[in-house]
Amino acid sequence: MTTNVIETSALATMTASNVAGKRILITGGASGIGAASALLLASRGAKVVIGDRAEALGAAVAEQAQQAGHNLVFHQVDVTSADDVRALFAFAMQQLGGLDVVINNAGIDHQPAPMHELTDEDFDRNIAVNLKGVWHCMRAAIACMAPNGGGHVINVASIAGLRSAPLLSAYSAAKHGVMGLTKSAAHEYARVNIRFNAVCPSFIDTPMVRHTMANMDERAQQATIKASPLRRLGTVDEVSGAIAWLASDESSFMNGHAFTLDGGMLA
Repeated sequence: MTTNVIETSALATMTASNVAGKRILITGGASGIGAASALLLASRGAKVVIGDRAEALGAAVAEQAQQAGHNLVFHQVDVTSADDVRALFAFAMQQLGGLDVVINNAGIDHQPAPMHELTDEDFDRNIAVNLKGVWHCMRAAIACMAPNGGGHVINVASIAGLRSAPLLSAYSAAKHGVMGLTKSAAHEYARVNIRFNAVCPSFIDTPMVRHTMANMDERAQQATIKASPLRRLGTVDEVSGAIAWLASDESSFMNGHAFTLDGGMLA
């Protein structure tokens, strides 16, 4: 009987992933998955810094959290700039006193188009933000974490990094690259106790996805919505809940993994 009581109590404490006191940096934290994750983690007791290009939106997220009594601050950053990224991480280290978790979420889309119609500018911009921007942040995270006992880097990739993505070739190429970086770093830095994992959502109801769908005809929009067996878009709360679990110590043996949130699309 005693064992059952202990087990029941332990399960009760696991209903919300414990991130209290975790020092967390999130890029792309001004909207969508990044904002939802930042607000959720801060509400559970984490100390959070968010970075984003969108100054007004980022400041609004920070104000919302602070008014609720939570620890969340904003710093403007362009992840395509190595200098900007270094400044963001220096700010986070000063604010938080260290980093336990870094969530690389900053990203852009590109409008659906056949590969041969993409311009150099479209392709280069996607790679600069969605791939090189993640690399800039991973490099900075390693420099902060390695001397301080390790940490966990969570890269927000996509199922477009695990399979084909017709008409989204530049985005897919970048996200496949993020998966390569994630898996390579997971092996390379395990020896200094830094773990790397990726979250791979399908179509989630975010401003970025809505922007992409706005330029589709109705048939394409419906096909996007019904692409998964659940026949709907995912929600930012569903993704942020998974990220919160990853950010907790409950994920401590996960390393180099692609955590899919796709409603069964890849099943």
